[in-house]
Amino acid sequence: MNAASPKKPIAVVLLSGGLDSATAMAMARDADFDPRPLAVDYGQRHSSELAAAARVAKAAGVPLKVLPMDLRAIGGSALTDDIAVPEGESLEEHGDIPVTYVPARNTVMLSLALGYAEVLGAGDIFIGVNAVDYSGYPDCRPEYIEAYETMANLATKAAVEGRRLKIHTPLIDLTKAEIISEGTRLGVDYALTVSCYQADTDGRACGRCDSCQIRRAGFEAAAVPDPTRYR
Repeated sequence: MNAASPKKPIAVVLLSGGLDSATAMAMARDADFDPRPLAVDYGQRHSSELAAAARVAKAAGVPLKVLPMDLRAIGGSALTDDIAVPEGESLEEHGDIPVTYVPARNTVMLSLALGYAEVLGAGDIFIGVNAVDYSGYPDCRPEYIEAYETMANLATKAAVEGRRLKIHTPLIDLTKAEIISEGTRLGVDYALTVSCYQADTDGRACGRCDSCQIRRAGFEAAAVPDPTRYR
């Protein structure tokens, strides 16, 4: 009789429904983790990404947890407030940190993932932040992730009792083309994902915002057909 297979370690994966987070979840599974995706309904303008997260999780055969944390009460971002999303300009034209930056978003999301991981008995969190092809967000930098991990290991009962937390950022040094190539190798269906900052209720992209520009250029550079549905 064969011995029972050891259980895979659980990893909480922040899953937005976009290209990067879908790839990060596939990479978590490829690294032999049992992924538990977590999406956050933070009042984002592009709410169709939550439907995309549900599609990605269903395709992967894993349950999706969705938590509400309405950041519209804070505002200050084109994604949560009555501020126009920049369109049709180069990434340099809108300054170092664009108006699509959501104040404290990754800190809030990582905190929710941290709590969920502690309840699940998980010591690992995956987040699809990227410091190469990104829009200048300060909470996508390696030094931010390192600082958050240090804080998390001071702040939880699990860590104090010896179960330290590791935050995995498998995309952080990859170009968008490299991310797409890796995801394609792992079988990610990018047609299920939504990356546009102002996608319509059917998930169709505008083709003009920062995120659309970066995504489209990534598919071109990777020589992979772009499955994005545009308005």
